[in-house]
Amino acid sequence: MKIILVGLATRFTEGMTYQDNLLANQLRTDGNEVIVISDCYKYDNGSVVKTEEEDRILDNGIRLIRMEYRNILGGFISNKVRAVNGLYEFLEKEKPDIVFHHGVQSYELLTVANYKKDHPKVKFFVDNHADFHNSATNFFSKYILHKTFYRYIIQISLPYIDKVFYIGYDGPVFLKKIYNVPNDMMEFYPLGGIVPTEKERREKRQEIRNSLRLKEDEVLLVHTGKMDKLKRTVEILETFIQVPSERLRLVLIGSLSDDIKETVENLVLSDKRISFLGWKNANQLFKYLCASDLYLQPGSKSATMQNALCCGSAVAIYPYQSYEYYLNKETVFYIRTTNDMKDVFESISIDPRQLDGKRKASGKIVRETLDYKVLASRLYR
Repeated sequence: MKIILVGLATRFTEGMTYQDNLLANQLRTDGNEVIVISDCYKYDNGSVVKTEEEDRILDNGIRLIRMEYRNILGGFISNKVRAVNGLYEFLEKEKPDIVFHHGVQSYELLTVANYKKDHPKVKFFVDNHADFHNSATNFFSKYILHKTFYRYIIQISLPYIDKVFYIGYDGPVFLKKIYNVPNDMMEFYPLGGIVPTEKERREKRQEIRNSLRLKEDEVLLVHTGKMDKLKRTVEILETFIQVPSERLRLVLIGSLSDDIKETVENLVLSDKRISFLGWKNANQLFKYLCASDLYLQPGSKSATMQNALCCGSAVAIYPYQSYEYYLNKETVFYIRTTNDMKDVFESISIDPRQLDGKRKASGKIVRETLDYKVLASRLYR
């Protein structure tokens, strides 16, 4: 089949472990012809940078096309409307079997809907990552952008959409209240990850543990991403230092925002058990997640959490409702306060076997819900 993924707000970047990367990779692995249509932005060492229009084949065989936003009353409005030139003509030329539109917040949703209207056999899926935590947080955003402009686009498009996917608990509430999407149109479609074979996981785990010179009984904690105050990176470090167990090792992977950079660097230097490794590409990060005994994400959300679960790591996360929606206390550690964090660190330093218990408890959810093999297969039915 030919599958086109339209993501005009995804900032598609090669080598990342976001949904638009991993889902596209799995669809390609399944033998499909895959085309990714993205905006002209990408990540460079954790920062968003502008790039040019392009049309090329990636190393994995996926065709990447970047389209520039049309200039509509300047850059600010253009970045909200997300309209491009030539999408309908491109769809008409390529004749896809499936179109998956990442995000409902784009003028081009109408373009794909018009294409589906003219070609009713095409499957048209849309997903939504917006919720009340990350969107519609001020008057202009909520009432002008989301409840007026995007809502109009979605309502016109709904008759031609096969399914509207949401990634967590808040998703259907947001879709219903803000855009008036019917309940029977919605379906849970979480962010997922790539699940390695047990042999592959063990090999990568051993490779990283050897490179870090970890002893057999040492417990590796991993914290990743674009680290800032919302990630609670400083709190992680300060709390970790309060638990002086020689059994624990902490690795930070990613980039540091300016507001915490100096503090984090000083804390890292103060404890030989802590290492800051900087930015890693997707393959390198995958290895560290396979080696991780406990992935730490007590602050803002990140898709890396699902990747960590899929790689066989236990995870410690903030109890957002979107996580509690499918992960119970048997499967993960939930952390609200620094006292909770300290309790987890002390507990696993005394009895690391409980990490295996969490990992095994989350295995069923990983296999049935989070594996991108399963998520990709749902588009074929």
